[in-house]
Amino acid sequence: MGHLTTRDAYKNLEERINWFTQGAPPSETLYKILQVLYTEKEAKWVSLLPVRPFTLKRAAKVWGTTEAKAEKLLDHLCEKALLVDSEYHGERQFVMPPPMAGFIEFALMRTRGDIDQKYLSQLYYQYMNVEEDFVKDLFFATETKLGRVFVQEPVLTNDKMNHILDYERATHIVEEARYVGLGTCYCRHKAYHAGHPCEIDAPWDVCLTFDNVARSLAEHGEYTKLISKEEAMDALERSYASNLVQIGENVREHPAFICNCCGCCCEALQAARRFSPMQPVATTNYIPEVSLEKCVGCGKCAKACPILAISLEEAAKQEPSNLEEKPSGGKRKARIDTEICLGCGVCARNCPTKAIQLKHRPIQVITPVNSTHRFVLQAIEKGTLQNLIFDNQAFSSHRAMAAVFGTILKLPPLKQAMASKQFKSVYLDKLLSMQKKKG
Repeated sequence: MGHLTTRDAYKNLEERINWFTQGAPPSETLYKILQVLYTEKEAKWVSLLPVRPFTLKRAAKVWGTTEAKAEKLLDHLCEKALLVDSEYHGERQFVMPPPMAGFIEFALMRTRGDIDQKYLSQLYYQYMNVEEDFVKDLFFATETKLGRVFVQEPVLTNDKMNHILDYERATHIVEEARYVGLGTCYCRHKAYHAGHPCEIDAPWDVCLTFDNVARSLAEHGEYTKLISKEEAMDALERSYASNLVQIGENVREHPAFICNCCGCCCEALQAARRFSPMQPVATTNYIPEVSLEKCVGCGKCAKACPILAISLEEAAKQEPSNLEEKPSGGKRKARIDTEICLGCGVCARNCPTKAIQLKHRPIQVITPVNSTHRFVLQAIEKGTLQNLIFDNQAFSSHRAMAAVFGTILKLPPLKQAMASKQFKSVYLDKLLSMQKKKG
């Protein structure tokens, strides 16, 4: 690799990052970001690594070095949160995290002196809030979303609590996690350094990570600290009190993170504001309903709504949710734009007269089972399924391929057809035809 120029090293890294279903559109700003996060040597190392989880032995083979030297390099990259590690059947594995939620965020999840975090924050702001290509690709390039909103459990009435599913509850995610990590909110940290501090002065120490991601970030560089489940519940309570929205990985089983987000700093909620009515994250299965009879037009719900989905309008212009209702007390009433509402429940929490109640959406929101399911769906929708399966050419993993194939076989027929067309595999076609015969 000695003949490569500095720009070549970062260009190769950029191309490797874009092998993900979730990528990072090239720009001069991205080049500068990568220069801050990676040295030239690190960029060369990482650009050669598989995207899927890999072992020490594979890394040594890719790099053409001994396992002892490779392990030292891998540990160094983990310490910079450019890789995360885990254990699978007693063997240590590594994976290159995607840009979001991944190495972009990890760099600001604690205070560190090895990089200029103020300069990096300004670059992040330029790349995400000014140039916008990354945000559009991240949130709107696929039908299946990276993140999903959790409903605020304290505002659900007893009859609604009886119908909420386990995976819809942030408290259940905490209870089920083997490890829970608490870190600094990347969004508010970035906004502070970029000269746009949080407008509601929300707490910073409320970023939750789980299981292997939490353990790896805690063990290597202390990007999070491992906490008890009681401390994690306290972080949720503090977030509820600050009108923050819980956004986690869009999976039912073992999500890697739950962020507690404000409308002024969070990229997802900012995208919801800027690109309305398109929704950047999957909504909850709930939607708020306003009682015109109880609403006094105080405007507290509109002020608290993180995506500006609530306005005050003359009651005469609104259709009451209950035909027998008679609007009373003031002319202006709260009106919720249900087309863009995320169903978080922040408005209900802030209503002093309990005029806002959450009800089930008429159509249930479908959530991918796990990360593999989400990756495959997004790859199909983005036309990059072949990248996911044939990562790093000669180093295809039969176990990884089996997981991908298993997920494809469980998809609806239309998605299966799209997958088969992208993959152009005789093997996959054979599997799909066999499944049809069994059906």
